[in-house]
Amino acid sequence: MTHQLRTTVLAIAALLLIPAAGTAQSVDLDTIRMGQFDYGKMWTFEYAPQEYFTETYGFEANDAWFEGARLAALRVPGCSSSFVSPNGLMVTNHHCVRGRIPGIAQPGERLLDEGFYASSLEEERRIPGYYADQLLATMDVSDEVFGAVDQATTDLEREQVRRRVVAEIQTRLQQEYADVGGQIRVQIVGLYNGGRYSAYVFRRFSDIRMVFAAELQMGFFGGDYDNFTYPRYDLDFAFLRVYDENGEPYQTDHYFGWGEGVEEGDAVFLVGNPGPTRRLNTVAQLEFQRDVSVPVSVAFLGSRLAVLRAFYAADPVRGEEMNIRNRAFGLSNSLKASIGRLEALHNPAIMARKADAGRQLREAIAADPALRSQYGHVLDRIAELQEEKYRLAETWVAFERFGARGASAAIIVRAVSAVQMFLAQQAGAPQDSVDAYKAQLLRIGDQLYDLEYPFLVARLADLAEAFGPDHRVTQVVLAGRSPEETATQWLSSSVLRDQASARQAVEAGTLTHADPVVTAVETYLTELTAFQQTLGTIVSEERALAAELGRVRFEVYGSEIPPDASSSPRITDGRVMSYEYNGTVAPPYTTFYGVYDRAYAHGPGGDWDLPERWKTPPPGLDLGTPLNFISTCDSYGGNSGSPAFTPELKLVGLNFDRNINGLSRDFIYLPEQGRNIMVDVRAIHASLDKVYSAHRILEEVTTGRLFRTEAEADANR
Repeated sequence: MTHQLRTTVLAIAALLLIPAAGTAQSVDLDTIRMGQFDYGKMWTFEYAPQEYFTETYGFEANDAWFEGARLAALRVPGCSSSFVSPNGLMVTNHHCVRGRIPGIAQPGERLLDEGFYASSLEEERRIPGYYADQLLATMDVSDEVFGAVDQATTDLEREQVRRRVVAEIQTRLQQEYADVGGQIRVQIVGLYNGGRYSAYVFRRFSDIRMVFAAELQMGFFGGDYDNFTYPRYDLDFAFLRVYDENGEPYQTDHYFGWGEGVEEGDAVFLVGNPGPTRRLNTVAQLEFQRDVSVPVSVAFLGSRLAVLRAFYAADPVRGEEMNIRNRAFGLSNSLKASIGRLEALHNPAIMARKADAGRQLREAIAADPALRSQYGHVLDRIAELQEEKYRLAETWVAFERFGARGASAAIIVRAVSAVQMFLAQQAGAPQDSVDAYKAQLLRIGDQLYDLEYPFLVARLADLAEAFGPDHRVTQVVLAGRSPEETATQWLSSSVLRDQASARQAVEAGTLTHADPVVTAVETYLTELTAFQQTLGTIVSEERALAAELGRVRFEVYGSEIPPDASSSPRITDGRVMSYEYNGTVAPPYTTFYGVYDRAYAHGPGGDWDLPERWKTPPPGLDLGTPLNFISTCDSYGGNSGSPAFTPELKLVGLNFDRNINGLSRDFIYLPEQGRNIMVDVRAIHASLDKVYSAHRILEEVTTGRLFRTEAEADANR
């Protein structure tokens, strides 16, 4: 890592005030050993931990119990959800549908600010392009895949065979489950980094309608400042409904009953779809991420987030119109997570635990002649590949998320399309391919100068830092100028500076290689291609070795060690539990009192402001009602909206976040302080009843009956 990059990363981390997840002071690192659950508790349904759940929590966790949990849970785009009535009613986080709410608004409506409630069945609004997947079945198909793949003799042949076998399994299972009805989708998931393969059969529901969403200020109370923190006071929930092919509410036998809440020490379970983790990575791989890839990501996200925040601070009105706060939250969310990962990777105690896990696996391989013969080289070769990646480290920053939409200058994105168009023409590609690049170029809209200029300067500064003043890329791109001078020159002289001039140049045929931005990007892309080819070769071998390591790991430990998360359905367990932090103890749950404490302390405006109907505590609302609670469940990104339920399959909360101490879960699960954070069903119940008068939903989740109008529900109360 360069000195400038290191300085930038440290400054960003200090700005966000991320505390240490632990300390190795006064601890002999040589005595540290891996914990029983360092690899986590993200259990798969095909390897359901029935015996462990039964012995640990004192109930019969049999096939029927796991089936009930699996069929009541749902996967929605980027998040998780669940059925909470036999009439297709489902619940998830507000932030999982926040981006969809404007799409159902009618003229004059401000649904994000004012909230939405369908007081009758007819008023429930279909969400365009939204869907929910229900996991019908899971099965281990490793023997079938490896039985064919292991017969191949080359890497290319192995990949071809793998794809063929996967397609055959998908076709067979789609036919087998065709009688279920609806859209059947089969996903073949590589677990243990490709060391095992499982088939997941989903039924997809594509008619999903909005039923209820709170105001943004309540669904995102505390905003970015409270993200990844606890105590929290967030009413992050929304209700949707699945409709069948006939346009009627979908009828299901599998749903979570409405619970009455939990107390400290109670067992809770989550089902969700956590995104990819890296807990099975070797220490050598983690060290490379610590030294190179994660710091580069932190620097990129921090610099681009600074651009968005500066724009919003200078012009909040226009910032709201352009959804800058939401864009900034997305970057900040990724930045905080990356800094949390970086802090964990710099924690000697954590790395010592990972090293001990690697030592135990190495010893197990060495002790078995057959395993040693087949897999004895794997760990050493993975370490050698990291050394090869280190040789690319100095220029890594130059290629980070190049052309990423939402955090890049539009002029750069246009230039990439222009270069691709020229290359296609030179290669004699079919005209439709050339036209596709041309259309791609012309679709790229304009960006306000106050965003375009700083994004462009940031990218040029990355190049200058990565390559240094004497490199060909720096000389061609900057031509002896500063990043600021170059950005000013490009945005005043290039025909790619805005959409209108780009369109005119393309249609008139005056866009050429001589354009300064095209020349610069051509030179840059030459280096990028060489970088990608070198890195691609390394990563391809590393991926194959990781699969071998996954196979031997499964040989040694079986399903006692869960596989890394893979955005596929998982079930996890834990207990409601407080923890020590900052010289005090974090409570197991917060209450509505905290909402008003925050609102009054910070005053009107900002992230702790309250919607109009909440400004004065509504009559009948008990401010001591539990609002958010925490547990030791092993959650990750993608678990948003995951149902938290009891051994009796009663819903008690919705997972929506982790605390800062839980950010190390990319690499290791540490239940000592790491917590997942959930919206308590008692708060959902109280707000529906006393604040929103949404009795139609409340009566449905508590009785299981479908009420078509609010009047019907009120008559039932």
